[in-house]
Amino acid sequence: MTTSAGGIALITGAGSGMGLETARLLARGGATVVLVGRRQEALDEVEATIRAEGGNALALAADITRPDDVTRVLDRVHADLGPVDILVNNAGSASSVLNPQWLPHDEWRQVLDVNLTAVFQLTQAVLPDMLGRGTGTIVTVSSLAAVNPNLLGGAAYGAAKAGVRNFMTFLHNTFRNQGLRAITVLPGEADTPILDNRARPPAAEERAHMVQPEDVAEAVRLAVALPQRVVLQEIVVAPTRQRDTSADLEISRWAGAPAGATPQP
Repeated sequence: MTTSAGGIALITGAGSGMGLETARLLARGGATVVLVGRRQEALDEVEATIRAEGGNALALAADITRPDDVTRVLDRVHADLGPVDILVNNAGSASSVLNPQWLPHDEWRQVLDVNLTAVFQLTQAVLPDMLGRGTGTIVTVSSLAAVNPNLLGGAAYGAAKAGVRNFMTFLHNTFRNQGLRAITVLPGEADTPILDNRARPPAAEERAHMVQPEDVAEAVRLAVALPQRVVLQEIVVAPTRQRDTSADLEISRWAGAPAGATPQP
């Protein structure tokens, strides 16, 4: 099923950035979008925007790292709307400490929980809807950090994004002949709220040349709107211009280092 024909699209991280823009585009194409995120107030604002644009949306706050919350969301969607046609795994999280020398174990686990384990849990929850009807699309927003990991995203983020890319390829190889499309989107450096937590948040003039949330949303829209017989297995969305990140990398190297570990000027 494509967005032009309607359908139910569940989007995580829908309260801001790429998730918000993806929800708006899919709703404009005719999908009923289920907005999932941690903050109900932010989701309500997105829902209101989509309805004002003539679309249909349902906002459901949830912690997607918790299996009980995932079950609650799917139960609500099934009761109010029906089976899920499209799942967009967009929610992401990065650690504040980037260097594995200093990375706390709880930050490592939290990043993997959001970026990898939650994708598995949501996918497992929607597979019966899709495989049972022989059609469905799962899109996961990974990152170019999956193929070129470095200190900008950090050790945990790169590992998680590589893991989720592997998992999507597994889904593609295993279920494509049962009608499931599994798609990975790999954005390069993107102007999203996650940049605010960087060791050195990029300046506005740097962000202007980065991938924008609407660019990634357009890639997702294309992937799900193509006929079901076609799958764009991987989509790379990268900035045209490559900025110098050497200073950022050096600052990131020492974020969270213990006292005395940072080199003296």
